[in-house]
Amino acid sequence: MKPENISVLLVDDEQEFTRVLARRLEIRGYLCKTAMDGESGIRLIENEAFDIVLIDLMMPGLSGLDTLRQIKAINQSLPVILLTGNRPVTDGIAGMRMGAFDYLIKPLDIDVLIDKIQLALGSFSK
Repeated sequence: MKPENISVLLVDDEQEFTRVLARRLEIRGYLCKTAMDGESGIRLIENEAFDIVLIDLMMPGLSGLDTLRQIKAINQSLPVILLTGNRPVTDGIAGMRMGAFDYLIKPLDIDVLIDKIQLALGSFSK
């Protein structure tokens, strides 16, 4: 799948991180929308089609794991990659047990993220 055909939803409450990561994905050809909290992310998923979702584990309000749980209730097959900066690895593993494809630790290496996105979508080419 070519990047320009991939729609990514990035759900993270860190405004600057979200802005920079979305821009870095867009530069590489991905279509990227952002949500600053889990509730907003859920609303977007209910109204738009996305190929993959990136979710921060630690957010005020609806946590990353709660957001993942609701996404999987809406669309079980939608791939989700969890992002964490300061949560224990056990939270990432718990998320994978709940249906997340994988988890990555911030700060992110953009090439590793791109590889994970491609793997989650079943494509090994960049």
